[in-house]
Amino acid sequence: MADHVQSLAQLEILCKQLYETTETGVRLQAEKALVEFTNSPDCLSKCQLLLERGSSSYSQLLAATCLSKLVSRTSNPLPLEHRIDIRNYVLNYLATRPKLAEFVTQALIQLYSRITKLGWFDCQKDDYVFRNVIADVTRFLQDSVEHCIIGVTILSQLTNEINQADTSHPLTKHRKIASSFRDSSLFDIFTLSCNLLKQVKRLSLLYVNLFILCVFQHWEFAPNSVHYLLSLWQRLAASVPYVKATEPHLLETYTPEVTKAYITSRLESVCIILRDGLEDPLDDAGLVQQQLDQLSTIGRCEYEKTCALLVQLFDQSAQTYQELLQSTNSSTIDITVQEGRLTWLVYIIGAVIGGRVSFASTDEQDAMDGELVCRVLQLMNLTDSRLAQAGNERLELAMLSFFEQFRKIYIGDQVQKSSKVSTVTTHTLITNLKYWGQCEPITSKTLQLLNDLSIGYPLPSVRKLVKLSAVQFMLNNHTSEHFSFLGVNNQSNLSDMRCRTTFYTALGRLLMVDLGEDEDQFEQFMLPLTAAFEAVAQMFSTNTFNEQEAKRTLVGLVRDLRGIAFAFNAKTSFMMLFDWMYPSLYPAYMPILQRAIELWYHVPACTTPVLKLMAELVHNRSQRLQFDVSSPNGILLFRETSKMITTYGNRILTIGEVPKDQVYSVKLKGVSVCFSMLKAVLSGNYVNFGVFRLYGDDALDNALQTFIKLLLSIPHSDLLDYPKLSQSFYSLLEVLTQDHMNFIASLEPHVVMYILSSISEGLTALDTMVCTGCCSSLDHIVTYLFKQLSRSTKKRPAAMATDDRFLHIMQQHPEMIQQYFADLRNSIVNSQPPEKQQAMHLCFENLMEGIERNLLTKNRDRFTQNLSVFRREVNDSMKNSSYGVNSNDMMS
Repeated sequence: MADHVQSLAQLEILCKQLYETTETGVRLQAEKALVEFTNSPDCLSKCQLLLERGSSSYSQLLAATCLSKLVSRTSNPLPLEHRIDIRNYVLNYLATRPKLAEFVTQALIQLYSRITKLGWFDCQKDDYVFRNVIADVTRFLQDSVEHCIIGVTILSQLTNEINQADTSHPLTKHRKIASSFRDSSLFDIFTLSCNLLKQVKRLSLLYVNLFILCVFQHWEFAPNSVHYLLSLWQRLAASVPYVKATEPHLLETYTPEVTKAYITSRLESVCIILRDGLEDPLDDAGLVQQQLDQLSTIGRCEYEKTCALLVQLFDQSAQTYQELLQSTNSSTIDITVQEGRLTWLVYIIGAVIGGRVSFASTDEQDAMDGELVCRVLQLMNLTDSRLAQAGNERLELAMLSFFEQFRKIYIGDQVQKSSKVSTVTTHTLITNLKYWGQCEPITSKTLQLLNDLSIGYPLPSVRKLVKLSAVQFMLNNHTSEHFSFLGVNNQSNLSDMRCRTTFYTALGRLLMVDLGEDEDQFEQFMLPLTAAFEAVAQMFSTNTFNEQEAKRTLVGLVRDLRGIAFAFNAKTSFMMLFDWMYPSLYPAYMPILQRAIELWYHVPACTTPVLKLMAELVHNRSQRLQFDVSSPNGILLFRETSKMITTYGNRILTIGEVPKDQVYSVKLKGVSVCFSMLKAVLSGNYVNFGVFRLYGDDALDNALQTFIKLLLSIPHSDLLDYPKLSQSFYSLLEVLTQDHMNFIASLEPHVVMYILSSISEGLTALDTMVCTGCCSSLDHIVTYLFKQLSRSTKKRPAAMATDDRFLHIMQQHPEMIQQYFADLRNSIVNSQPPEKQQAMHLCFENLMEGIERNLLTKNRDRFTQNLSVFRREVNDSMKNSSYGVNSNDMMS
């Protein structure tokens, strides 16, 4: 006995050395000793001893591995009785020790599978003793969860073992075993697995459902869990249309319970929040919208149950709310509770209507939507009647959310059906703008919905919208007297006026529907803005004026005008606006804008709206800026643009150092808008820029020189760190290098170097627009240089001095043009294995194969073809190489 104990201890030490030591020599010695142990005559008995008394998982693993080798050997195989004993011992061992280390369990299951496969045709008293697989596994499946996992793993591993050929045994034997296993046992295993899966699914859905109900009921203790649980059920509900099985999938049972649990928990939370002073989820718009998006899919599954529940709950709350409002003894808290419950219900109704797109809708479901919509509209009539005395902001926001969802699904689909709802919707919007003008969230959402309604598709729907009395009221009465958010005396922050642009964009679209060429109607519409301009002009004409009032009036005005300018995409309407600003070829209102820039250049809240208005006015969107051939309007417009850029640019450069965290808002944002403005006017095709130098007009030169001053004040890093600045600069540079290379060529060397460096850095930018702009700019520059060099070799008359300067700069610094290509070539070549570098060199050489020294389109096309071949060859080479991951990114 002592010898067995000592032998066991030695084996465990060897196992530990084999699996844990980091010393190679020790591990090799242990491996050698264990190989001798495997080949020893008493290996079988010692393996049993290791399994029975071993204290280490590694010794159990060794025993299982050795037994697998014993039962697998072809020479001197184990007797049938021994293999039966091992099989029974392994099954009993797994059954009595379900919590073994995972790798030990796996090794023992592998041992069982190997014995079963190799003994598949062995008989004992006319009984195929190794084919009782179902009976062997069933005992595990009827026990604990750990036992079930073992049973399922046995089935999986055995199936894999049977199907896997063994090189140490004849292939014909393997095929016979696999065929017999398929015919006698595989279907039973499949049936058993399916039944087990159904049980697991039922239990899982039940447990998950119970957990969800618990979490929803006690949401205040686990608020973050609601999102994940809704996300899970959203995915499950979304899969319902794709489930083809004829048997019930249980989702139709549990999904309505989830929907009911969420809805009732939201309603019950209202009292708890008021009672305990908890944070209200309704104040977190992002959280509410996220949960509603998830519920929209869940609620449409078994929609008739969801609709019935919502109708029941809504009717109860609405009736109670109405009774409280009619009673003289009602407490404020009771009214607030019902308003909170109705707020959640309106949000949820909007969500489930919006979820219609996730499922194939039927007439019955559309009728259910109608039941819900009618109730919300009735509630809206009730709340609107009380707005003069009181209103609930959260409930109004819920109404807007409902209308937005309803608009997406129904308005516009069928004009006849949607016209009545459009009337109600528009009435609601105007009511909100009247009574909630001081509430920014409601005003913003209301205006966004109005803007969406005005976009214009389908056109018949918009035409009907314009004819509504409510819309006509807006078009004829857009003043602070009727819409308080248009006032200036009550604006505490200039940024609060941003919504005015949205408002006038919508009004502008609606006005254009029937405007045609009616200049009188346009002039009537513009009267409030004319009055605002005159008010600002009156203030500026005096030495002392209320600066805050002037700022608010001006910012509100330019935001209004920008909205109108954005909406007027047609030539006829936009020319009306242009003529309004330029009566009799005199820029009546531009001097006011210029004066504002001079006064408040250091106040971005004032200058940015003015600059953006100018950038919109010069943008030739949809070819709306088309002047007669004898009209000077294009030149006049550019002169005003140049003056504004010059005025702002020269002054903003005087503000000195700006903290890094403020540099964009204080300086770079305005500079970016100036770049966009200059690009728009240079590429608008309504100005002949050649006349400026011809007639000694310095407007073009002033604008371009201001651009250079602003550019040199910006570090290269900032050009790429701020996306809007990057896009405006590189798109402007593309236009300059295309149409104004003479100006670029006249710049000082350090300026040219700065521009070329910015192009070099922009070529590696992640923004595709920036990278493409750099490629185009570089193409224009190189084309210009090539033409200049070609002229000099043909002994044409001497080029201009500016041209000579530019050529001289390039001759002094050829690396600026060659650097990027050289770096790319060296990087790609050096990234290849030594034996492939010569082939990669050849790829670069082949780029110029068949290329002539000219810029003809045919020659350019040939180079493009060479480049395509080059790119394909380089990518193919890199795919077959373990080198060059970074270079491959460059080639993509």
